[in-house]
Order: sequence, then C-alpha cells, then structure tokens
Amino acid sequence: MVDPKQIATISDWLGSGSINIFGLPFAGKDDQTNRLAKLFNGPQIGSGDIFRAGITPEIKSYFDEGTLMPSSLFVKMVLPYLSQSSLQGKPLLLSSVGRWYGEEDGVMQVLEEASHPLKAVIYLVVSREDALERLHKSKDLKDRGDRDDDDEKLIETRFEEFEQKTTPVIDHYRQLGLLIEIDATKSREEVRDDIVKQLAERASR
Repeated sequence: MVDPKQIATISDWLGSGSINIFGLPFAGKDDQTNRLAKLFNGPQIGSGDIFRAGITPEIKSYFDEGTLMPSSLFVKMVLPYLSQSSLQGKPLLLSSVGRWYGEEDGVMQVLEEASHPLKAVIYLVVSREDALERLHKSKDLKDRGDRDDDDEKLIETRFEEFEQKTTPVIDHYRQLGLLIEIDATKSREEVRDDIVKQLAERASR
C-alpha cells in the first residue's frame, strides 16, 4: 500500500517538476508512469505517444523497423510539447522522453525553462529474458493494442537500440545524481511502492 505521508512529501518536493522513467521494452515504463500520474495528479507523457499522434509515413517507417526516431524529429515534435501552456503548474510524468544520447540535455533545458525541472529519473531494471517473457504474455492478453513495434521480430532490434543509444542517457543521469534504479521484476504494485519509497527518501533529504 502507498503511504499517504510519502505521497504528500513527494508532492511538496515535486511541485510542477518532472520525473522521467526509462527501461527496456516491457520493463513497465508506461504502466508505472500512469500509476505515478494518478498519484500526483499530473499528465502522463510518452514520446512514442506523441509520435503516434502525429504519424506520418516517415515516422511509421521507424516504428516498422523498431528503431528510435532521429533526434531531428524528436526536437521538432516532442520538445515543444513539453512547454505547452496547458501543462503549466502540473507535474509531468514522462515515459522515456529523450532516448537517444544527447537528447537529455535538450529535455532538461526545455523542462527547466517551462517550470517543470527534472527532479528524478527512474530506471526500471529487467533482463532481456524478463522482457521477452512479458512480450509473450502481452501478446496472449492483447493488452497493448495493435502496436507495430511490438512485433517479436523487432524486439532484438529494440533491445540493441536501447543498449547502444539509451544506456548512455541513463549513465549521464546517474552521473548527475538524478537516477533511481528499481528492480522491475516484482509485481506492478511492488514496483510502484518501491518507486514511491525511493522518491520519498529523495524528497526528504
């Protein structure tokens, strides 16, 4: 169970700031971002959702290949979204916003200028084997809709994209002292509780 006192402590510390969540495909990023969005009454924002909302043949080609969008598209479509006036005064719960090394500086700058300073980065840690098992379960449950990039043939490409392009992003946040690592092999509720506990400890420092 979530401790209301911890939620209050985190809310006071977070204000209109932001939290960004990373992990391998099927680590639970969207699920945990959604849970935090409900706890802290802020919007859930994923760069993938932004790209899907503005889908073009070019964007679709990257989804079909299982590769990350180029930084030029990220800068054009995602960064402006973070500073829109409708988000003012609200905390932002981000799902893997800025996955390509070098994008994190732009993300932090835009968030700071929009009064949503980045307060913490959550890294949901699972193995490739765990992620593959979750992919198979998700296929059976059909709980993620019709996502082209969830094709099993593309999962290894997505793993490699994460290792090569996103791991350096996570390392950079670690060096900045923003990173919180969470064992994401537990139940969804246990993962949420661990995140809340770690955020509360950080907020209390």
